[in-house]
Amino acid sequence: MSDTRTVVLVEGVSDKSAVEALAERRGCDLAAAGVSVVAMGGATNIRTYLGRFGPAGSGLRLAGLCDAGEEEDFRRGLELAGFGSGLGRGDMEALGFFVCVADLEDELIRALGADAVERVVEAEGELGSFRTLQRQPAWRGRAAHDQLRRFMSAGSGRKIRYSRLLVAALDPGRVPRPLDLLLAHLWGSRTG
Repeated sequence: MSDTRTVVLVEGVSDKSAVEALAERRGCDLAAAGVSVVAMGGATNIRTYLGRFGPAGSGLRLAGLCDAGEEEDFRRGLELAGFGSGLGRGDMEALGFFVCVADLEDELIRALGADAVERVVEAEGELGSFRTLQRQPAWRGRAAHDQLRRFMSAGSGRKIRYSRLLVAALDPGRVPRPLDLLLAHLWGSRTG
């Protein structure tokens, strides 16, 4: 990280994978731009990472991405690190921290649509496993969107693998808002 000028703090490895995949897809070379995406192992670690990389630590430019359920952890962390007080979502966005509605998988599934996500699952040879989940009593009759979110979070490494695959399947004009804004923040303008 010696050439790093900007650190993007994300909750987990699947978020890191999605950010890196979108940057690659848009032709943005993170390493050449001095951008390092760091998976923190959960939103509750935000204060540690802000302390390490922020004004009190390395003094690097910071940005981030979190789930709606962890927005408060990020907000409190930013406030405690000296980025302001009484921060609202707009303030967080101005600082380069963006919030996913529900979570990143939710954002990606909504952007693609359930049918397109099922085609990605089928291409990975896992449609049978997904159909098995759909038949389980707890998931039978539920919306395909919800079933797909559950499917993504079940199974070793599935969430990480599918985050990259779903980003690759996105129509360039339908990138989820938080991901789009994060890349725009890093490069100073919307890169489409």
